[in-house]
Amino acid sequence: MSTHALVAASAVFLLAGCGATEERTPQAEAPITQQSELLAACQDTEELEEVAEHSCVHAEYGPFESVTAAPLGGPSFVDVSVGHTAYNVTLPAITYKNWTLGYAGSVIFTPEESNEFALLTSGHRAVRIVNAATNEEVGLECRYEVPQEVCGTLRTAVTADLEGGIDYRVDFAAVVPQAATFLLVIEETAHEGHEE
Repeated sequence: MSTHALVAASAVFLLAGCGATEERTPQAEAPITQQSELLAACQDTEELEEVAEHSCVHAEYGPFESVTAAPLGGPSFVDVSVGHTAYNVTLPAITYKNWTLGYAGSVIFTPEESNEFALLTSGHRAVRIVNAATNEEVGLECRYEVPQEVCGTLRTAVTADLEGGIDYRVDFAAVVPQAATFLLVIEETAHEGHEE
């Protein structure tokens, strides 16, 4: 196994943990991962429910943009900063010989203003946010499981406080049998005077 493949595979398992469940069935639960075990459930679910409902409109009706994330561990120039957009993100495969072990990659998000943001995804993915300039990891606030009755397209969200004008590298990872492709919508959680 090459050093690069070993490092990438290790990163997938560190980000995503060892457990995985099939997410194609509506009753499938979130995979038990190191990340989700450490991240507390969000308490302000009323506000997040509103964010999820708004994001669901974009996840179902667009506008859409397809992007392929940069390989994990390298520089990323794949930008997902356009507001009110559903990104169809494809993660590069982490392979060993003929086996695909998982998927991992990075995108760049640059918020226009400082606020708390929710990163909503159509499938359960391990997420890490890093300041691209300083390489300092940003602490995630909490995890929100989107109820089926709120949105049938988006499954989960993580929240984080981000500063406006800063480039953030967002790392995603998934362990097989999860899919390489998922929808991503990033929205502010506090919308004063917000219009769709």
